[in-house]
Amino acid sequence: MKKDGFTACALNYIECLRKEGRYATAHIYENALKSFAIFCGTSVVSFSWVNRERLRGYGQYLYERGLKLNTVSTYMRMLRSIYNRGVEQGNAPYIPRLFREVYTGVDIRQKKALPVAELHKLLYTNLQSERLRHTQTIAALMFQFCGMSFADFAHLEKSALEQNILHYNRIKTKTPMCVEVLDTAKEMIYNLRNRMAPQPGCPDYLFYILRGDKKRKDERLYREYQSALRNFNNRLKGLAKALHLKSPVTSYTLRHSWATTAKYRGVPIEMISESLGHTSIKTTQIYLKGFELKERTEVNRMNLVYVKNCFVTK
Repeated sequence: MKKDGFTACALNYIECLRKEGRYATAHIYENALKSFAIFCGTSVVSFSWVNRERLRGYGQYLYERGLKLNTVSTYMRMLRSIYNRGVEQGNAPYIPRLFREVYTGVDIRQKKALPVAELHKLLYTNLQSERLRHTQTIAALMFQFCGMSFADFAHLEKSALEQNILHYNRIKTKTPMCVEVLDTAKEMIYNLRNRMAPQPGCPDYLFYILRGDKKRKDERLYREYQSALRNFNNRLKGLAKALHLKSPVTSYTLRHSWATTAKYRGVPIEMISESLGHTSIKTTQIYLKGFELKERTEVNRMNLVYVKNCFVTK
């Protein structure tokens, strides 16, 4: 393998990501590199192979295999990032707008939010199965925590909860967040709370989703989380089937549904973005005053009331 080739550049960057503990990002780059290498028919790709014609063919290759636009975009952006690193290191020629003919955007047509009637059914149906109730409770808490992602939920530590306020940093962006716990969530937290004794040097998780027997930078923790995410999504699928929901339900659906419910109610996009902990807001948001915790708590409470009081007309 050439030390200045595309594959070598990618592997070096993946190793840097691993050393930084960014295992999820490293995993995405690995998948993109592997997929592109398979398309090229070689295990070692040179920078000369990355040209407009081959990229167009690779895009078509991904579409024909049923990948969604956003997945295609992710792979293309990973390849572009690697190529740009090669240019910066002097190992690849600068080609203006090399990726202009392939899709690198975001397909907003892939709607993931549940209709409010189905969301109501998902969160408030009285279930007989203990397994289904457990899954429903996690889903309800994620929604009541301002559409918290499953990654943030699973990694919450007991120290994050203080006087009915959750203080934590987002797993994905490290953005500091605070969410006030609504009265409706307190019993759920009590029922799901992890009562295991903490292990020395390991996270003391608030909920028993991850075992808490691995160091924070241990790569095995990332693999354990991926397994927990798959398990939760499978349980959500089972819950949706038991409730006869027409829409697919995943952990991301809950987050998207919280945001869509707030938008439907006329909540400013800046408030929604801040409540979700997003960092990629339009430039104008830089000039906006941040919302107080009290205001965001009221938005969260009214979202819950809106869904809870939704009735399906037959």
